Amino acid sequence: MTTISATSSSVSTASSGDSGSASQIAQLTKQIAKLTEQVKNLSSSGGSSEDVQQQQELLQQQIEMLQQQIAQIEQQQAQKALQQQQQQQAAAEAKKEVGVNKPSDTNAIDIYV
Repeated sequence: MTTISATSSSVSTASSGDSGSASQIAQLTKQIAKLTEQVKNLSSSGGSSEDVQQQQELLQQQIEMLQQQIAQIEQQQAQKALQQQQQQQAAAEAKKEVGVNKPSDTNAIDIYV
């Protein structure tokens, strides 16, 4: 019987920047590729079909877990981008000058001659 040990390492998703997130995603993608290769090699390993089936299920579960981690990191990146966009919009609104020489929607004079 051939046994393949596949361990998944839990990656912390608290990164300090986009480059940290990108490197985490790259690392997780490499792990997925390795696990996928192991799944492909299981059929030619020559073990009993029951053992092969069990190991394939285990590897598939680990692949799904890694994909979920990637999705979580991408979601966190999207949330950070949205927060930054909202902060930029708020800053732009705060900088917008309102007054006599710079009319707004509520502060405008229409003059007809």
